[in-house]
Amino acid sequence: MPRIAGQIDLAKTEAILEATSDAIYERGLSVSMDEIARRAGVSKQTVYNHYGSKSELVRALIARRTDSITAALEVPGATERPHDALADYARALLETLQMPRGVILIRLIISSVAGEPDLAQAVFKGGLRASRARLAAFLARETAAGRLAIDDVDEAADFFAGMVVSHRQLSLLMGLPSDLTPARIERIATEAARRFLKAYRP
Repeated sequence: MPRIAGQIDLAKTEAILEATSDAIYERGLSVSMDEIARRAGVSKQTVYNHYGSKSELVRALIARRTDSITAALEVPGATERPHDALADYARALLETLQMPRGVILIRLIISSVAGEPDLAQAVFKGGLRASRARLAAFLARETAAGRLAIDDVDEAADFFAGMVVSHRQLSLLMGLPSDLTPARIERIATEAARRFLKAYRP
């Protein structure tokens, strides 16, 4: 059965983002739009039609990862099971931290700050800040439902994420060994959720 236009656009979008991820991982931020288009199997004009620049491509990669991290907070019924939702968020955050491509991309963005400060700022807003804002919104819903008692949800969101991430992102960016085995991730995620909910219980 032939695909409708929306399905075709979605397929092209995914192909472009995957090609961008592959190309940046292998060649860095200097990779050409021609190379990205070639890897995606589309024309360079198609890449520009979907994303106006390489910076927009990078922002889209970060936004896609943010959507993945925060998905557990926004599924139906998440507010009725706050421990599971927070643990799932923490788990996704830790799994994302140690993805080699993500580590490389953040290193590249940090190294480009002097020449492209707008890119770093946009990535920060679309990544870390967006993730925290969605977590804060979830905590606000929990507080409104009476399951938590939080005066400052933005601060509480930072507390929870900080408890989960700790020193780990910096260690990974520095190329130090990671302690994030699947079992360790599971323990951190569930324990962080438990302690956080206990601290903010009404």
